[in-house]
Amino acid sequence: MASPKILAFAGSTRAESYNKKLIKVAAQGARDAGADVTLIDLRDFPLPIYDGDLEEAEGIPANVKKLKEIFTANQGLMISSPEYNSSISAVLKNTIDWVTRPMEGEPPLGPFLEKVGVLMAASPGNLGGLRGLVGLRSILGNIQVTLLPDQIAVVKAHEAFNADGTLKDSKQQAAVANLGAKLTRTLQKLRG
Repeated sequence: MASPKILAFAGSTRAESYNKKLIKVAAQGARDAGADVTLIDLRDFPLPIYDGDLEEAEGIPANVKKLKEIFTANQGLMISSPEYNSSISAVLKNTIDWVTRPMEGEPPLGPFLEKVGVLMAASPGNLGGLRGLVGLRSILGNIQVTLLPDQIAVVKAHEAFNADGTLKDSKQQAAVANLGAKLTRTLQKLRG
């Protein structure tokens, strides 16, 4: 059986992002379960704020084309989303908005079609980014991504990680890794 291909990223560009640390834990769990994981950093794909006039005048930016290729090449999505004022980050929403823009020969929402995903969040707050995941779940569901009901929100993220990026709470570490493993097993069953 071919290894499921999973795209993993955090909705943050901050170098020491808690969500970048969290997604690495889940990505390793997926790899350990047999997935081929592509871990990207949105900082490596700078994009202008989506603007229909800009798209009409200049077309789809090169980094959007690269992201579309990466999204299309994977069957699964793992996203760790920071919470900004009870919602998702602008960089994450902007990425989704650009990647959904149609290109010639591509079906509507092509890079998101038939994707299966899992969500997680880490935040210094007492809800761990949970409020932002509600909105993200709605957005992704509306663009045809099937999301597993399991999700994790790490509270007090500024105290949650060891220097090596692992979680201090071993049960939480295992749960996040298992989230990646569960997505892998689900994709193996669906693509079997």
